[in-house]
Amino acid sequence: MVNTEKPQEQASARGRVLVLIDGSKMSYAALTAAAGIAGKRNADMLGVFVEELNLVRSAGYGFSREVGSVSGISRPFDPGILEQRMRRLADHARVALAEAVKQRGGRAALSIARGHVIEEVLALAGPDDLLVLGRAGWSSPAGARLGSTARRLIRQAPGQVLLWCEQRLPYQKRVVVFLNDHEEANHRAALAAAEIARHYCQPVTVILETDGEPAADQIEAIRQDLDVIGPGTRLQILSDTNPLTVARVLREERASQLVISRECALFNAPGAEELLAALSLPVTVTP
Repeated sequence: MVNTEKPQEQASARGRVLVLIDGSKMSYAALTAAAGIAGKRNADMLGVFVEELNLVRSAGYGFSREVGSVSGISRPFDPGILEQRMRRLADHARVALAEAVKQRGGRAALSIARGHVIEEVLALAGPDDLLVLGRAGWSSPAGARLGSTARRLIRQAPGQVLLWCEQRLPYQKRVVVFLNDHEEANHRAALAAAEIARHYCQPVTVILETDGEPAADQIEAIRQDLDVIGPGTRLQILSDTNPLTVARVLREERASQLVISRECALFNAPGAEELLAALSLPVTVTP
């Protein structure tokens, strides 16, 4: 059953699975994935639907126009029609969330707010929550680009963010996690990879990016994380982490999912966002 109370009135405010629903096909795919993860975690779900304030304001100007996505016809941007559309999208989100919870079990709530998407999501998300996003929203064209909302939230959210991708290739079979010289961030990424590996019954490949020979204490810390991850784990050391090399390694490892920390040099390298968008696999970004 979907509860539409305010999020702060829920019984638990930590360790939830949040999913941003904006009416796009990608967001509903993310909702299905989020429901599956919440079921495996036995966690509460919170669907987030935001009526974008700038869009509402723009409809109030007499000169505003909208262009039909199918017809290509320009027409006045009518505030009344926009309000109806938003109510309809919110109703669809409520029904979809209820159906997802019915299939997977558990509890869920739907937060409906009017404001700026980034601000509303960040106000709801806690450090122990997992935020699940489609790669692009309804206003973004398909292609090798992340939507602007996804780009900002993977960098600003306090907890883990999962960029969901629908496409699954038949040869994918390993979870790949990138580590570097940030011990605490490495540990958080390793724990996330271990959880994903358990849920999907897949082994893990750990890629350590380093310019030279790793120090003994760094290797020891990583070996402790390997024990956390479990059997079947293998470690590779990679000195060249440009996007083309990373894409090749992921193909060779038959990656099904990628885990990467915000502290990882690869995440902050030029072309990193293009790489994340172009990969045909889910990507979990950890703090």
